[in-house]
Amino acid sequence: MKILSIHRIGLGFIGLCLLIAQGCKVGEKYTQPTLNLPDQFRGDTLSYFADTSSISNISWKDFFHDPTLKELIDSVLVNNYDMKTALLNIEIASKQLRQNKYNYLPEVDATIGSMNKQWRSKDFGSGPSSKWYEKHGTKASENMFTYLSQFGSEIGFSWEIDIWGKISNAKDQLNAEFMNSQEVRNAIQTNLIANVAKGYFNLLMLDAKIEVAKRNVTLNDSTKKMLELQYQAGEITALGIQQTESQRLIAASLVPELEKEILIQENALQVLTGKMPDRIKRGTSFEHLFAENKDISLGSPIEILRNRPDVRGAELELIASNANANIQQAMRYPSLSLGGEFGVNAMLPKNWFSIPGALLGGIGANLTAPIFKRKSLKTKWEVAKLERDKAELSLQQTVVEAVSEVSDAVITVEKQREQLEYARLRVENSQKAVQNANLLFKGGYATYLEVITAQSNALNSDLGLVELRQEHLESYVNLYRSLGGGWR
Repeated sequence: MKILSIHRIGLGFIGLCLLIAQGCKVGEKYTQPTLNLPDQFRGDTLSYFADTSSISNISWKDFFHDPTLKELIDSVLVNNYDMKTALLNIEIASKQLRQNKYNYLPEVDATIGSMNKQWRSKDFGSGPSSKWYEKHGTKASENMFTYLSQFGSEIGFSWEIDIWGKISNAKDQLNAEFMNSQEVRNAIQTNLIANVAKGYFNLLMLDAKIEVAKRNVTLNDSTKKMLELQYQAGEITALGIQQTESQRLIAASLVPELEKEILIQENALQVLTGKMPDRIKRGTSFEHLFAENKDISLGSPIEILRNRPDVRGAELELIASNANANIQQAMRYPSLSLGGEFGVNAMLPKNWFSIPGALLGGIGANLTAPIFKRKSLKTKWEVAKLERDKAELSLQQTVVEAVSEVSDAVITVEKQREQLEYARLRVENSQKAVQNANLLFKGGYATYLEVITAQSNALNSDLGLVELRQEHLESYVNLYRSLGGGWR
């Protein structure tokens, strides 16, 4: 009866500990810090389109209209090595998170077979184990007699009760790290899409620049022929022909330089697709690559908390740091663990599996507490709290930089749109100047220098328009990416 009462007390103690464990989670519960976001982005001239969809919510397949570009982006997202690595990291984090669920269960180990045989001599301090020798009908020797003979098989378990929430906090930490691995993948995707689009735009603009250079070479050839006729007639000196040739060579030298840049840009895009250097297919026109003239809305700055992967990732890192601080705090408190074993054990091999004679069993509980660990546990806890503070500062900084990046992007879009209009007017004016200079030169009212100057201005104007057109396209991509678009 006394033994039964002791068992009941022990079971009651264990049950009480389990109940206490449910409500003893230590540490601070995560709360989102105050981020002090503004009501709208500085320079947001698009805020009056309040009932249109935020650009960040548009899928990249709907944002871009060029089918060749979309095909290229698809290839990059499937074959890029950074994307493949990010997907593997997600799988690793997922496995670690799934494993954490089993930490609430006891550990069970099996000893399939164990043997322990020890020998002693007379100076060991005890007599021979006479019973063993009596069973075998022999006399015990004084030296190297069998002191211990043991054979066994057993199953043992150990189970630490999660009193202070170490396992649950570890789950919070692993869950945040798993979600952050997905945000890293999303961030890689948004950057890849932006880089692919910019590289594709650059190829189109380089093609356009080559056309401009070749067109100017043809124009200079025509002017040179006209000057050669006048030189033969004695109306001008050889200097006019030489200056026209210099102007033609300037335009002609642009062609191999641009061809070099095209090959390098194609190689860079192929690297993003995980392929060897090769030609990149592109559309026939750089117009209508996306709906850049469509009314859009930036949304409110608070939306970047939901849309930008880097901001979401920074907050998840803060959540993980907060959980780790709680874990380090719990490590300083007492821990309760249960253990036991069940199996067979015998002195002689023939009795190894004798049932019930060789059966063994045991159960125990330990309540342990750290007393002196050279201040290591306290230091780890204090460092973990400082790491949490660092993560919060990192989140604050990421949010400030994100809001500023959006503001820069929208201002750039608007101001480059104005510049683009002036550049188009400049090109139209330069083309008229070339036509008028040629007519006046033929009529004797203008010199060849005025013709060369007009053609040089036209070349620079055409190239400047192409470059500004490229920058304008890239500014829309930067705006799309800065708002968190591209990962959906």
